[in-house]
Amino acid sequence: MDWTLGKMETRFAELIWENAPIPSGELVKLCRQELEWKKSTTYTMLRRLCQRGIFENRDGVVHTVLTREEVRSRQSEEFLEENFQGSIPRFLLAAFSSRSPLSEEEIRELEQLIRQNGEGREQP
Repeated sequence: MDWTLGKMETRFAELIWENAPIPSGELVKLCRQELEWKKSTTYTMLRRLCQRGIFENRDGVVHTVLTREEVRSRQSEEFLEENFQGSIPRFLLAAFSSRSPLSEEEIRELEQLIRQNGEGREQP
């Protein structure tokens, strides 16, 4: 699934995340105020993001299915897969190969993240 959100999809999603659960009629009013959208635009965008599994319109109330962090995580995984065959080391090499060397503090932060994310995993 494509987890990329366009600029307006992101702004709309942020409104929902900040206000959910929210009655769909209130969402229409909010989008009119914040985005200057018509009712039909709001419902079209809502339907699109519901079909992608991010939100759910249940009995006229819009609920969050995925948090913004979960969507960002899926976007990151998709980016890694499409551009670096899912390889974090390949991504890091590309990201840091054209800039100045990492500082000692940056190296420590990366090492700490690696340790934290590797804890609890079985060793081969």
